Amino acid sequence: MIARPARPERPERFEGDLRVVSLGGGHGLAASLSALRRLTTELTGVVTVADNGGSSGRLRQELGGLPPGDLRMALAALCGDDEWGRTWAGILQHRFSSDGPLDGHAVGNLLIAAIWDQLGDQVAGLDLVGDLLGAQGRVLPMADVPLDIEADVHLRSAPDRLTVVRGQVEVASTDGQVISVRLDPSDPPACPEAVRAVESADWVVVGPGSWFTSIMPTLLVPGLRDVLISTPARRALVLNLTEQHGETEGLSPTDHLDVLAAHAPELRLDAVIADTSLVDDRGTLEATAHALGARLFVSDLATGPDSDQHDPARLAAAFGHVMRQA
Repeated sequence: MIARPARPERPERFEGDLRVVSLGGGHGLAASLSALRRLTTELTGVVTVADNGGSSGRLRQELGGLPPGDLRMALAALCGDDEWGRTWAGILQHRFSSDGPLDGHAVGNLLIAAIWDQLGDQVAGLDLVGDLLGAQGRVLPMADVPLDIEADVHLRSAPDRLTVVRGQVEVASTDGQVISVRLDPSDPPACPEAVRAVESADWVVVGPGSWFTSIMPTLLVPGLRDVLISTPARRALVLNLTEQHGETEGLSPTDHLDVLAAHAPELRLDAVIADTSLVDDRGTLEATAHALGARLFVSDLATGPDSDQHDPARLAAAFGHVMRQA
């Protein structure tokens, strides 16, 4: 039995705290939020809502609402390091294992879906869950409706022609080279609270994460893309540590920047943050970052050698350095 921990006070808000918005989904966004909550109390995670697999996909299909999984992960990442935060993060991430219909469902997904069903308001529901957790920041969906991803892919089995692959899970696991992605619907309504957060931010952070299925979708919602381009906030991009099997296999760090430029050609960056393992001797990555308006910042960011996971403490140090220097 889990002992009920003492509930913490809400974190004190310090005058001069930077207002930071982080965009993405899944483990990548969770890593950024885990790092950024060490630096500011004025933090908002804006989360992709295109998941069609696992517990999220089942709830999305049965209840018709947004897929809650990436939103749940972002909320868990904002839980504090005290007993209350660690306990609730563990509960939120717990998955049932059974021979029945609950098998594979995450507790947090069910909690979020239940609160949405009660309140009929997605943003209010996420804020309520955040209050329950003592979350050190806010989590918002990037759009008000669930989305689907379509990709143009050169399949290994048909390399000479483009094949359309539909669905986040299907694109992420495709056996081929993804060329571009788009959303269905193509012009979904952006979450108004997310737009306002980006408008009033000091910094907007994009990445790390699944490049075509988590990062690019945040640049394809028209209302969100437009405010990302027009906001006076500074913009930082965090590159992934490795290729992602299927989705970005064979793409270099420079290729990742080219993909971003192709999907959002008007977006300018102020900083690109990369692990030391990604930097080439010829300066190609630095030149490509500069072409996007950005300064390249290099640091040791991985949890260990050959890891594909960003270490939150190292990433926090990198963010702090960038936000002081850029």
